[in-house]
Amino acid sequence: MLYPVYIHPGDADHAHGVIFPDFPGCFAAADEWTGLPAAIQEAVEAHYYGEGAQAVPPPSALEQLAADTQYQGGIWLLAEVDLNRIDTSPVRLNISLPANLVEQIDAYARSHGATRSGFLAQAARQAMHA
Repeated sequence: MLYPVYIHPGDADHAHGVIFPDFPGCFAAADEWTGLPAAIQEAVEAHYYGEGAQAVPPPSALEQLAADTQYQGGIWLLAEVDLNRIDTSPVRLNISLPANLVEQIDAYARSHGATRSGFLAQAARQAMHA
């Protein structure tokens, strides 16, 4: 879905800053223009983490926002936001692991105030970002 974002262009010492008029309190930044799409997606995912795509409001009309005097000295951009990546609803799955590994996972998760599912989800996230 296309969302209007307002970009404050950076320079040699400052990143390009992104304001999301439709998502109060959500901000992004990137050093390079080519890094903006990924930074925008990541910021929206983090902003709505745990809430699901149904919590995301529809986009505002760019024509209305462009007329707002609080946006000065920057650039408007229509950014593609993949709302499917915000969906955090649980999915049941069946996996096979060695029994002793499951016991270790459960003990570790319990000692850290987590569940098996929560621990495995966090481990997967960390492995994919490494």
